[in-house]
Amino acid sequence: MSAPTTTSPRTAPPATQAASPVLPPLRLGRHTITSPVVLAPMAGITNVAFRRLCRRYGAAGHVAGGADGASSLYVNEMVTSRAVVERSPETMRLLEHDPDEHPRSVQLYSVDPGATRLAARIIATEDRADHIDLNFGCPVPKVTRKGGGAALPWKRDLFRSIVAAAVEEGSRRDIPVTVKMRKGIDDEHLTYLEAAQIAVDEGVAAISLHGRTASQAYSGQADWSAIRLLKETITQVPVLGNGDIWSADDALRMVRETGCDGVVVGRGCLGRPWLFTDLAAAFAGSDARVRPTLGEVAATLRLHAEHLVDFYDGDELRGCRDIRKHIAWYLKGFPAGSRVRNQLALVDSLAALDELIATLDPDVPWPAEAADGPRGRAGSPRTVALPEGWLRSRELDADQAAQVSQAELSVSGG
Repeated sequence: MSAPTTTSPRTAPPATQAASPVLPPLRLGRHTITSPVVLAPMAGITNVAFRRLCRRYGAAGHVAGGADGASSLYVNEMVTSRAVVERSPETMRLLEHDPDEHPRSVQLYSVDPGATRLAARIIATEDRADHIDLNFGCPVPKVTRKGGGAALPWKRDLFRSIVAAAVEEGSRRDIPVTVKMRKGIDDEHLTYLEAAQIAVDEGVAAISLHGRTASQAYSGQADWSAIRLLKETITQVPVLGNGDIWSADDALRMVRETGCDGVVVGRGCLGRPWLFTDLAAAFAGSDARVRPTLGEVAATLRLHAEHLVDFYDGDELRGCRDIRKHIAWYLKGFPAGSRVRNQLALVDSLAALDELIATLDPDVPWPAEAADGPRGRAGSPRTVALPEGWLRSRELDADQAAQVSQAELSVSGG
């Protein structure tokens, strides 16, 4: 289902002078990503419904002679390798892609090389994806206390084994594997430079770095100097920067300051799927930007809800429950009123959503600074939850090896 052109956010006219691309296309194995932008996998967010919205609104912002947002890489939300192997119904739903989605991208989480190998083999042999990303950046306590996410690169042997297993299975079907990581566990336990070199040695196609440690969660500012150092250190494959990209101008500044080969965008696109239009225009050398009215934003919100209902096989209640968390992001900065916002956060049907949207003034212009800037919860710095004795050694001991082999069971959740 295509986004209606009558309600698509409008793009300001491009600059009159000829545009020059800021970066060359991003090459990941056999794939060429014309606009060097990656949608970061986000749990509960980047399902097929949201990716469809980002791709199609991005395509509406095509810049003559340059890239468009449909050509960026849109990564599925994280799934655990064990859940793939066990063919959990919900996990198999999360692996779905639209027929016209290419490259089809999946992010795997794992703490078990054996489960990683089997999951990558299923994805490859059953033709479920064209690209696999490995999650080594999640800071959530239920993940790190099992030795996963941002905690895992501390164990060099485990990290190498997981990366090697995924790369080997992916290579059988020419599926490139990339890794996404953080700087480390905390400032005293940084891992990104060594882990990146291990990943390159094992054959990954690119490295993405979020410029924060696990202990920072999403607080403070991302350390772009770490991205610059990684780019200077790793020259064999593309290095992508992630962290605090709230606008296309932020992305351009990151490229200037770090020399990275592309950007990974997460929270900045929450409630703003048209950000990929802005990013495509910016990297194509255009100063065109989307500035939607409240009516256009409401239409995008409504279309997102419709896609979610489709994703849940026509279950309106489930789709509307899912859209609730997006509403505050869509309406950020607009004078919608607390009563309407509260009612929108309780919608249980598309008809109820339509009634509330009808009360909004469609002609209210984009509120600029009030709608720009950070989105999503930042949290606060914390002590990272880790398995007992995790920091004693850079290698797994026998007890830890036994623990991590069972750890995915408690993270996959069905």
